[in-house]
Amino acid sequence: MILEVVKYGDPALMKRADEVTEFDVRLHKLVDDMFETMYGASGVGLAAPQVGLLKRLFVMDCSSGRNKKQKVALINPIISLEEGEQIGDEGCLSFPGISFPVARPQRVIVRARDIDGSEITMDVMDLEARCVSHETDHLDGELFIEYLSPLKRDLIKRKIKKRIKQGEW
Repeated sequence: MILEVVKYGDPALMKRADEVTEFDVRLHKLVDDMFETMYGASGVGLAAPQVGLLKRLFVMDCSSGRNKKQKVALINPIISLEEGEQIGDEGCLSFPGISFPVARPQRVIVRARDIDGSEITMDVMDLEARCVSHETDHLDGELFIEYLSPLKRDLIKRKIKKRIKQGEW
């Protein structure tokens, strides 16, 4: 089932998500729905707060469904290493039509639990590192516009307010 992706302005995007403690059938269904939602929106990552749920989990697939090995759900992730820097255009499903260059780590090591509660560690580079960093920020109530200067952030917020007034947000 495709879930509604909340947009900037929704309070769920600004709060720290709670740890996942139950690895049950409902969690499996949520993860399946989040993948369906992410693929339907042509995204490569989707965090639970983006669908209005304050749970520390996200799904990602930087192959956009072309490589099953890249389809992963990370539950209660903790980034243990960030290394290097990459600057590239970044968008967000909660900010439709908005993208801009963001500096992120080139390499990330993240520890998490999989959908069954087993511990996993991933060592990722490039787009996957960007995705892990971006989605983990969502779980902490941090948004990618916070990487902008105050002036540029204000410009984006004004664009969003204009789109809201025009019924486009």
